[in-house]
Amino acid sequence: MANWENADKLVAYKKMLSLKGLVSLKDVLDANRVKEFSVPMAAGLTYNYAAKEVNAQILAVLQELADEAELVAKFKELFEGAIINTGENRKVLHHLLRGQLGADVMFDGKNLRTFYKTQQENIATFAAKVHSGEITNAKGEKFDTVVQIGIGGSDLGPRAMYLALESYARKNNSLKMNSKFISNVDPDDAAAVMQSINPAKTLFVLVSKSGTTQETLANELFVKDYLKKAGLDASKHMVAVTSESSPLANNPSYLASFYIDDFIGGRFSSTSAVGGTVMTLSFGADIFAQFLEGANESDKTAVNSDIRKNPALLDALIGIYERNAQCYPATTILPYSQSLSRFPAHLQQADMESNGKHVNRFGEKINYATGPVLFGEPGTNGQHSFYQLLHQGTDIVPLQFIGFSDSQFGEDVVVDGSTSQKKLCANLVAQIVAFACGKSDENPNKSFAGGRPSSLIYGKQLTPKALGALLAHFENKIMFQGFVWNLNSFDQEGVQLGKVLTKKVLAGQIDGALKEYANIFDI
Repeated sequence: MANWENADKLVAYKKMLSLKGLVSLKDVLDANRVKEFSVPMAAGLTYNYAAKEVNAQILAVLQELADEAELVAKFKELFEGAIINTGENRKVLHHLLRGQLGADVMFDGKNLRTFYKTQQENIATFAAKVHSGEITNAKGEKFDTVVQIGIGGSDLGPRAMYLALESYARKNNSLKMNSKFISNVDPDDAAAVMQSINPAKTLFVLVSKSGTTQETLANELFVKDYLKKAGLDASKHMVAVTSESSPLANNPSYLASFYIDDFIGGRFSSTSAVGGTVMTLSFGADIFAQFLEGANESDKTAVNSDIRKNPALLDALIGIYERNAQCYPATTILPYSQSLSRFPAHLQQADMESNGKHVNRFGEKINYATGPVLFGEPGTNGQHSFYQLLHQGTDIVPLQFIGFSDSQFGEDVVVDGSTSQKKLCANLVAQIVAFACGKSDENPNKSFAGGRPSSLIYGKQLTPKALGALLAHFENKIMFQGFVWNLNSFDQEGVQLGKVLTKKVLAGQIDGALKEYANIFDI
C-alpha cells in the first residue's frame, strides 16, 4: 500500500521549493531545447515542454518527488479498485471504462469491467437500431437528432467531445444524427433548443446518476410538457442514463436505460454511458470505440515511473512546480482548434472541481496552495480577448497550447501566400516564443517582459483516437496533481452547500440576508 502524506512532509517537495526562479526562458529557449524537451504521447500526439521554466536539475527533483510520493503506485492502486475517494468511501474506476490496466475489479460479485463493457454493447445495439430505422417515432420516421439533458459532468464533457468530433464525422460521412444539449435550469436554454429542432424526430437522453438532480429533472419536465403539447408520447422519445438503483432505472417512461455506477465521477464520465450514448447515437459505435482506444493508450503511458516517458505525470509535476514553487495562481488552456471550443470549459470542471480543496484526503487542513484557477478559449479568438493580460499583466499565468497541423474538414483557401490553417499554426508558434522571450522597447507600453511559460501538445489532426488520448492525458494529470497535494480529487462537496440553500429558498424557509436577496426576484 502506498503511503499518503501531505506534500510539505516530503523531502523532494521541500527541495523543489528551493529551486524557485532557477530558469530564465529568454536565456534557454533555442532550437535544440525545442527538439530535446519533448515526450511522445498516445495516438501520435506529442507533449513539448521546451518553453517551461525547467532544466535538468529541476526535472531530477521532480523525478524524486514522483518517486517519494509514490505517484505511479497510487495510480495502480486506483485502477485496481482501492478506495481512493475517501470522502464518499468509493472506488475510482473511469479508467476501467476504456480497458483493463490491471487485475479484475470486483464489487458485490460483479466484474466491473464486464459491466461497463456490457453497457457499451447495449448502447451500440440500441444506436444501430435507431440508425437503421428499426426504432422510429410513432409515424415510422427515423430520428435525426439527439438532445442530451444533463448538467455538470453530464453536459460539459459530452458536449465538448461531440463538438470536437462533429466536423470530423461530417467530413468522413459518419455523422448519423445531430446533437444538442440542454443543461441550464434557465428555461431559455431548453426553450431555445426545443425551438431549433423537430421534436417528432428527436431522441432525448436524460442523464442523472442519482435520478434526483434538480436542474436536470426540471429540464426533463420542461421537455415532456413541450412534447405533450406537440401531441407526442415522451416515453417513445426518451432514454435514460443513470445508476441501477435510481428511480429512472428500468422505468417504462423511457425507451431504454443505460447504466453507470458510483465509481464513475461525473467529470470523468465522458468515456462512460454518459458520453457514450450521445456520441454513439451521433457518430456510431466505431468512432466511439476509437475514442476509447485513444484514452486507453494514454492511460497505459501513465504507468511509466520515468517522468520523461510519462507525459501526464511530467505535465502534472511541472504544474506542481509552477503552482507551489513559482507561486503562479492560474493556468490557461489554449486549443488552436475550433473543434475544441468547449474543451477548456470541460477542463475547468475536471480540474477545479477535483483539486479545488483546502483539506487533505483525511479531512485535515493543508498549508500550501492546491489547484490553480483554470480558464481558456480557442486561438486565435483568445488573442483578441485576454492575451493582453497574459502578455503584460502583473500575474504570470502558465499556458498550455494545443494544435494540429491539419484541419478536420480539409477545406481551405490561400490568402497572401498561405492557407488559413497555416496562419492558425503560425499564430500558435509565434505566441509561444512571444510569451517566453518578450520584447524590449523604449516605450514601456510596448515592452513585453517575457518569461511566460507554456507547453504544447500537438499532432497531425484531431481524430477520435487523438481526442481520447488528449482527454485521458488531462484526466491523469489532474489525478497525479491531487496525489502530490494529498487531496481527494474525486468528491465535490463544494457544489453541495448552494444546492441545500436553494431548496430552502424555494421552500420559503429563509430569513435575513437570504430572504432579502430572494425578494429581489420575487421568489
